[in-house]
Amino acid sequence: MKAMRALIAILCVLGLLGSTTASAQTSKDWITGLPREPIPVKAWPGGKKVAVAFVFYVEVWGHGQGPNFRPDMTARNPDVVDEAFRQYAIEWGVPRVGRLFRDQAVPLSIALNAQFPEQNAGIWKQFRALVPKAPIVAHGLNNSTDLLPLSQGLEAQKAYIKRTLDMLQQSTGERPKGWSSPSVYPDAATFTATAAEGLTYSLDGMDSDVLSRLVTPAGPLVLIPYPAPTVDMGQYLSRLKEPVDLERFWIDYVGELAREAAADPARPATVVAIGIHPFVVGTPGGAASFRRVLEALKKQPLVWLTDTNEVMKAAGENR
Repeated sequence: MKAMRALIAILCVLGLLGSTTASAQTSKDWITGLPREPIPVKAWPGGKKVAVAFVFYVEVWGHGQGPNFRPDMTARNPDVVDEAFRQYAIEWGVPRVGRLFRDQAVPLSIALNAQFPEQNAGIWKQFRALVPKAPIVAHGLNNSTDLLPLSQGLEAQKAYIKRTLDMLQQSTGERPKGWSSPSVYPDAATFTATAAEGLTYSLDGMDSDVLSRLVTPAGPLVLIPYPAPTVDMGQYLSRLKEPVDLERFWIDYVGELAREAAADPARPATVVAIGIHPFVVGTPGGAASFRRVLEALKKQPLVWLTDTNEVMKAAGENR
């Protein structure tokens, strides 16, 4: 009887290993052509099955640059409406979102343009005091006039990323572990340049529900899923969705991942990094809708509200 139980145990272990190997098969990344493999995660801390990391974009656009609330007015000089739209987001939206996350006691990640702390020192100090533990994700120099030098090759991109990291370390005291390309505009070489400069994860992967590892010539780079449909700016400006529409969408998006996990407990744990901006959730109406999102997600038993660094740590990728 003991021998039979031992045989069954061995077969179970072999079956488990076979399942893990099958689920971690290497494929070719469609953008870079580099090897890419899923990172199997059975469950997140506390037995949660869906990790949600809200990433707040704190950005510099510059006078006459950036998103336009009224494109029909961009030919005006001065363009009072669009300039006010951008400035309100910086001066009022950024602190409002900080207060919201502090009051809701929900973790936050900050995608930060390196020029923001020096150009908006008072606002940055105020915001950082509200969310002092939020990890910083490097987001380039600014979001309009100082983007990645995509046409200049790998070495130029490495130098740009290093400059971004050096500036952020000097102004914030923290050297980021993660990267999000400014204006969502990387190319194939960006992933290798990111890994070469010591960053361990990127939000430039937008095509998955699970963590994956990109094997670059400079070393491994973890891709934390950042699906395009979940980002508020694209929905708000391009698809004309209001915050109340996004409220329903985000709750449904995460809720469906949780429903799938409950229906099939053996499926891998999922993760989604959701990009939010002060232009949208930083208005009073946007903050009201977003508060209801956080309150709803906190009630989901399989949902883990976390930050990007904690996702890496829980996955055993905290290098």
